Amino acid sequence: MNRTGMAVWSGGLKDGKGWLSTESKTLSETPYSFSARFKDGSGTNPEELIAAAHAGCFTMDLSGRLGAVGMKPEEIRTTSTLTMEKTDKGFSITKIHLDVLARIQGGDADAFQTAVKQAKEGCPVSRLLNAEISVTAQLNEK
Repeated sequence: MNRTGMAVWSGGLKDGKGWLSTESKTLSETPYSFSARFKDGSGTNPEELIAAAHAGCFTMDLSGRLGAVGMKPEEIRTTSTLTMEKTDKGFSITKIHLDVLARIQGGDADAFQTAVKQAKEGCPVSRLLNAEISVTAQLNEK
């Protein structure tokens, strides 16, 4: 399976601008720039896309693991907070924290936390990233 994305950039690093597109057209010439990445400019940036991808991947993986132990989530809501810092190698993504809130009627708290740990370590985006990944997960039973 292959997935594609495209980036186009015109100009210098700080005064230039670009756009991003995805095969699915979810992003279609979506603007990005230095100010969107390092300041409060409009448009997207690679780091927020990685954060969203990680939240999505983790959440789907967690749902599958919960289903395997007989728990069907009504909703799993994951917020991914990515930290980028200047290191001796330049800017690096150093941390990602996943904040998870799940609603599962009759959910087993221990099985839930085990599935969270397994999803954190096993989702494909987690395995791709070379960053410290932490999770805070809360199970709300109805």
